Amino acid sequence: MTAEIIDGKAFAEGVRARVTRAVPTFVAAARRAPGLAVVLVGDDPASNVYVRNKHTATLAVGMESFEHRLAASVSQADVLALVAALNADETVDGILVQLPLPRHIDAAAVLLAIDPTKDVDGFHPVNAGRLATGLPALVPCTPSGCLLLLHDVLGSLSGAEALVIGRSNIVGKPMATLLTAASATVTLAHSRTHDLPSHCRHADIIVAAVGVPELVRGTWLKPGVTVIDVGMNRTTAIDGRTRLVGDVHYAEALAVAGAITPVPGGVGPMTIACLLRNTLIAAHARAGLKAPSL
Repeated sequence: MTAEIIDGKAFAEGVRARVTRAVPTFVAAARRAPGLAVVLVGDDPASNVYVRNKHTATLAVGMESFEHRLAASVSQADVLALVAALNADETVDGILVQLPLPRHIDAAAVLLAIDPTKDVDGFHPVNAGRLATGLPALVPCTPSGCLLLLHDVLGSLSGAEALVIGRSNIVGKPMATLLTAASATVTLAHSRTHDLPSHCRHADIIVAAVGVPELVRGTWLKPGVTVIDVGMNRTTAIDGRTRLVGDVHYAEALAVAGAITPVPGGVGPMTIACLLRNTLIAAHARAGLKAPSL
């Protein structure tokens, strides 16, 4: 058996295309374009790349992109003041504060300060609570993208045994909530889980989001399992070259799984696509308009 390779890049292009088609209708009704504001503190190289990619993607779908770059030495008070200003700005529908923040800034306090209706990352406790209780919410982008890929591959997830590895507020917990809402039977595993291989062998779906390079081995997998690998780990080979690997040993899993996302090219492209999707949904809600099916 050779697994179907889930092309997240192609699927993400489809999501972006739907957003692009929907933006002119919003502009005609609201008389303005949806706006996404991104706040970057410091000069972390990876964060710079992410922010640049988000800026390019936002403009490409016809939205307004507002970048705010602050020095690493900026005070927490100044960051909170900027967030408050963006909350009050009617041209801004979505606010994203790029993580990580410098150590002297309390990231939780900054995220809490974002207006929940503009929280397109889906990290605010209000959105987390609404998601957990089945109410409409802005959903974190990465788990949202994972769910879209799973539905595309499997259709209904009802009754499936799903294992989520990793319990972060950004991926693991909301992923488990989304799968539960889709009527899957969900196990949430983490660093304290006993006998992780045994849990893997019973799963029809595995979402790996723990940040440990190639943790999940092929021998752990149930034949035909669908694997969504959220991990993005940079490793160094014997020859000194670096490469990106996931949380799943891809070569081994490819021979056992029914379908699997590659790293890179799997979940990564979906994250930005779902950010654009969330921004358009937030814009419609703020304008009192019904959001299109995206």
